[in-house]
Amino acid sequence: MPASTECDPEQPVVEAVLQGDRYAFDELCRRHSDWVRAVIFGVLCDRERIDDVAQQVWTTFWEQIGRLRNPSRWRPWLYRLARNAAVDAGRQGQRRKRAAERVGAASPAETVCPSPGDAAVRAEQHQAVADAVQALPALYREPFVLRHVQGWSYRQISEVMGLRTDTVETRLVRARRRLREALRDKV
Repeated sequence: MPASTECDPEQPVVEAVLQGDRYAFDELCRRHSDWVRAVIFGVLCDRERIDDVAQQVWTTFWEQIGRLRNPSRWRPWLYRLARNAAVDAGRQGQRRKRAAERVGAASPAETVCPSPGDAAVRAEQHQAVADAVQALPALYREPFVLRHVQGWSYRQISEVMGLRTDTVETRLVRARRRLREALRDKV
């Protein structure tokens, strides 16, 4: 989870990465992999492609860290790398889907093996919630995932996304309202 840039405990690690320290880079990846994956999911909504996109993000981070003008702004920079990579991956996925439709191929459907009893009900509810989150516009989904999946504060989200805190709050309120409406009869 990100901390304020005023007293960033990651600053020594980032400085070491800037000096080419591969071990520091590996540590930074380990510590922040979850939130990078959450950003990607918030944009892409495709669990099967998260790992590939995250690997691409970290590769780009390593290759381009020298371009970072202000090392204390590494989190917003990494956020933008993750978001842009997810957007690009989404565009590529849509192009592949359109191409498959043109040749008459059906896109692969996700199969879910139903479990008996309560487990089936829980799985169905979980899927309904996941579908509702995926259906949110990215404008609302991204801060929602960072807040409710990653546990970030409004301030942290606003810092990384480059938004005012009250804008983050408004988007989260609207996301929750949309989710309640979408899940009213399903959960």
